[in-house]
Amino acid sequence: MSSEQCRVLIVGGGPAGLAAALELHRLGVAGVRVLEREAESGGTPRLCHHTGFGLRDLRRVLSGPDYARRYRVRVQKAGIDVQTESQVTGWQGPRAVSVTSPRGLRTIQAEAILLATGCRERPASARLIPGDRPAGVLTTGSLQRFVYEQRQCVGRRAVIVGAELVSLSAALTLAHTGVEVVALVTEHPHHQVYTPYTPIWWMVQRRLGFRLLTQSAVRRVIGHRRVEAVEIERNDQGTTQTLVCDTLILSGGWIPEHELARLGGLTLARATRGPQVDSALRTSAPGVFAAGNLLRGAQTADEAALEGRYAARQMAAYLNSGVWPQTGVALAAEPPLAWVCPSWITPGQPQPPQGRMLFQVQAFCRAAEVSVYQGRRRLYTQRHRLLIPNRSYALASGWTAQINPTGEAVRVTLG
Repeated sequence: MSSEQCRVLIVGGGPAGLAAALELHRLGVAGVRVLEREAESGGTPRLCHHTGFGLRDLRRVLSGPDYARRYRVRVQKAGIDVQTESQVTGWQGPRAVSVTSPRGLRTIQAEAILLATGCRERPASARLIPGDRPAGVLTTGSLQRFVYEQRQCVGRRAVIVGAELVSLSAALTLAHTGVEVVALVTEHPHHQVYTPYTPIWWMVQRRLGFRLLTQSAVRRVIGHRRVEAVEIERNDQGTTQTLVCDTLILSGGWIPEHELARLGGLTLARATRGPQVDSALRTSAPGVFAAGNLLRGAQTADEAALEGRYAARQMAAYLNSGVWPQTGVALAAEPPLAWVCPSWITPGQPQPPQGRMLFQVQAFCRAAEVSVYQGRRRLYTQRHRLLIPNRSYALASGWTAQINPTGEAVRVTLG
């Protein structure tokens, strides 16, 4: 096994990883290398042929493939070393990883590492949906790969589990290949596409003519070799109905791609299952940072890219100083909050990306009051008219200066 060295190693060539590489280049950091396991860098956007990418980071609206292509072109012009078909399989030291690729097996040692491996959708087995496992049960990611990358037909009639932005992406992908969208099924009382995306929901629903089944869940997949139908149960009434279809698309239910972080012994946040990071996106392992959808599931691509840029600035500061804080205070979300990120506070350190934290809720919450406590001491409160599940909200972070570094864990609650 050969051994190589670089100054900064970025694992993941999606929006967060490529944006971080470009920012490091702008800051004058040499010796940056990006590893991407796919044959082409750019991440999931290259498989999303609808528009809506790039507004926050590139200041223009692009289709997914155009968005990914712009990042690839910028990285190539900057002369950054991007190695595709390169899978990181484990760790050989605190900041050394083993890599397999068509070039063979090798070890790469770096001064700093950024994990930007993204996330994936929860498959049918993890959702505990009864029934056989026939052909025709796909996640949104698998659907887009079959349609846009392999040019395959996936079926004729489809039911989609989920009613959020990614569910609409699945619906548009199905429409592109001529598949009828029968219904979108959600356990919540409403869809989760609200301002500023509500017009997109109405436009897509009107164009495709699908039904929205709320407070409902898929209770059984019918079919042996191929999906023939799905059984839908109305949770609030206990009634069931059968929808004839040959394709079931599972959208949402995000799981961070945390295998590499777990193999490296990094502390994982219990709520998100991504690496635990502080406001500077530092993990529990000195010299190892994490950014993008690895941290908590799916944000939009431009949000992940902005987070990658921020991580690059923190990495550059670390390379110059070599300082790595050893103390901090845990930050936890209490139900009905789903999670808050970052999940570790290091007093006296930089503010988190864009000066705010992110949180999500498990259910619709009206006239909500989000409060931050350390012990019985309330540090901050902000009010929201409506909080919607499967959507991230900003939590101002100025209150972190009030934290007692030797005190109790900090709690984020909903009143």
